[in-house]
Amino acid sequence: MPKDEQENNHRMRPTGWRVPLGIVLGAGILTFVVVPRFYSDLVLLPWTAIPTLLLLALGEGIAAVQTRRRIRRAPGTEPIEPLSVARLVAFAKASALFGALAAGVFGGFALALLDILHSTHARADALVAGGTALSGLILLGSALFLEYACRVPKSDDEPGARA
Repeated sequence: MPKDEQENNHRMRPTGWRVPLGIVLGAGILTFVVVPRFYSDLVLLPWTAIPTLLLLALGEGIAAVQTRRRIRRAPGTEPIEPLSVARLVAFAKASALFGALAAGVFGGFALALLDILHSTHARADALVAGGTALSGLILLGSALFLEYACRVPKSDDEPGARA
């Protein structure tokens, strides 16, 4: 294999839509199947996951805006170190996968409880699970935005650059 092809195989690629969607669906289906069998043995879901995921998403959103400004060398900003950008990309990729996993697991949990919403315990768990699933989706979106913000814009002299 030529050296150029080997280097391209080891490059980090942007997170596509297939992997997060597969994680959301796989975790959701698995949770939807497992929860009804073991629900009576579980304790109430903690509501604290909702603000935790939302705060993480907020932090990543702020980091994305600031990083994008620094990479594009907006007035009043300092250039960002390449190693810092690489770390942010790795963090964004991990957060995207975690957000997809949280959305899938808690979304499946909420869907599994729809049949027994007449129970106060199940209703509370369904609301917490639904809120946590939504928070996971927000984290996923924020992480993908951070990953996008870390891209270096194409220069005018590169082939394929926009006119």
